[in-house]
Amino acid sequence: MPERKRLLIVYHTQSGNTGQLADAVLRGATRVTETDTAMYRAFDAGTEHLLACDGLLLGTPENFGYMSGALKDFFDRTYYPCEGKLTGLPYAVFVSAGNDGTGAVREIGRIANGYGWKQVAEALIVRKEITAADLGRAEELGEAMAAGLAMGVF
Repeated sequence: MPERKRLLIVYHTQSGNTGQLADAVLRGATRVTETDTAMYRAFDAGTEHLLACDGLLLGTPENFGYMSGALKDFFDRTYYPCEGKLTGLPYAVFVSAGNDGTGAVREIGRIANGYGWKQVAEALIVRKEITAADLGRAEELGEAMAAGLAMGVF
């Protein structure tokens, strides 16, 4: 029997909006019973979680056109211990944005490139208030990522 794939969700939330999206992403991912999914707040996630995953979903609020400091801290703490060990890791991003969210996505992409990760889905950017449709899109992102891992698509 093939080894089960592991999806890691790392996120930060201040106002609760990104937390709503993270919960929806997790709901979608857990629909795929062939994949094990774990979710951690950025300050609680570490090198051991990152090295144990087969795919990664990153969630952040947009702060001053950038990712949250907590997500940046996650990258700062894990980069050197993981350097060269996660090349090709599939990842995707979800952002709760007060503005347009593109700055956060761009900078996460630059850091992910340094790790050697591979973006496998377009970033989900939710602007202003979160709607039921936005939560549905977040669930679809989580489910698609977990299903892709389970099927060996990425």
